[in-house]
Amino acid sequence: MSGLSTESETYYPQAESGGGWRTAVEAGAARDYAGIDLSKLDAARAWNARHSVPSAVAVVRHGYLAAEWYEQGASSATTFNVYSCTKSFTGTAFGLLFDDTRQGKLAGTRTVELDSPAYAFIPEGHPLTDARKGRITLRHLLSMTSGIPGESIGVFDTRTASGVSPFTAALGFAPLTAKTPLGQAWTDRLSSEPGSLWDYSDPAYVHLALAFRNITGEELGPYMQRRVFDPIGIEGLTWEPMGFDDGRVGAHTSPHTRLYISAREMARFGYLMLRGGAWKRNPIVARWWLDLATKPSQTYNPQYGLTWWVNTEETWPGVPRDSFAAMGANCNACYVIPSLDLVVVRIGTGPAGALDTDPGFISSVLGAVIPG
Repeated sequence: MSGLSTESETYYPQAESGGGWRTAVEAGAARDYAGIDLSKLDAARAWNARHSVPSAVAVVRHGYLAAEWYEQGASSATTFNVYSCTKSFTGTAFGLLFDDTRQGKLAGTRTVELDSPAYAFIPEGHPLTDARKGRITLRHLLSMTSGIPGESIGVFDTRTASGVSPFTAALGFAPLTAKTPLGQAWTDRLSSEPGSLWDYSDPAYVHLALAFRNITGEELGPYMQRRVFDPIGIEGLTWEPMGFDDGRVGAHTSPHTRLYISAREMARFGYLMLRGGAWKRNPIVARWWLDLATKPSQTYNPQYGLTWWVNTEETWPGVPRDSFAAMGANCNACYVIPSLDLVVVRIGTGPAGALDTDPGFISSVLGAVIPG
């Protein structure tokens, strides 16, 4: 990244219990050290405040926490369910797994790659409810091109009737709650050949929790705590399980939602990505994986990478093309903008929708960035 000082490139914040981020929250310091004009952040704060919901914002530039604010009783320690931002954490876990295979570090002789058949690692999904499921790869699941239907058939999240495991339903053995006249829908049959259509599908995505547990013998939550969260000083995160023992699947870390985190610690995760996956000169996430995951993963929706939303096609007006983001419902988001050395987090309990459909917030933040 050109134009950045050596200090900026090598600074990493302490854990919150050890002092947390260095700050530049006074107007002069924000301008001189972080390159942020605080007077121009008023529009972004007004955008956030007008929704009257608990929320938190953190703006980090050149390694300085230049601005943060909290609404409706939230504080720097408040954690929020960031909904589908969770997918980017799950994707990171798979990036570690793929790199372990490349490095010959995966236990045993097993090889796990992007194009490995997903159901080879999901015995709970057999017998297959559709023979075409045997052609679904891990790449298809991570890029939303598996053919397992989701929003296209009115399925949002993985809600089910009482007593029905969301994992069992996602595998196609029971119905999911859907926004349809019948109030339910099935994923037993694929809606398209794997790799031939993009469909935002939470039922497809939850397959990844099962595959990960079966490959590693470890749940996503503890694995990421050991491999990522502890090394970068994330202390207050909670990642809840979903499901229950129904005789087929059991409970596992939710791969697509139920991750609770504060704005400062979400910014820490974004900062890891801003620094190319390294922390204090220690490689945490492989650079090759980060480069791949933050570019379009298929041609059907070039705004989607591998669990990260990307701006390669400049679909976010006025936002640099190298930007990428974790995004979830209720306007939860963590933007990473390498060309500006910037991380912007906005999390909260609302409003409904996603920030990419309302660019007013990030555009207002970028209006406060001083070039250089």
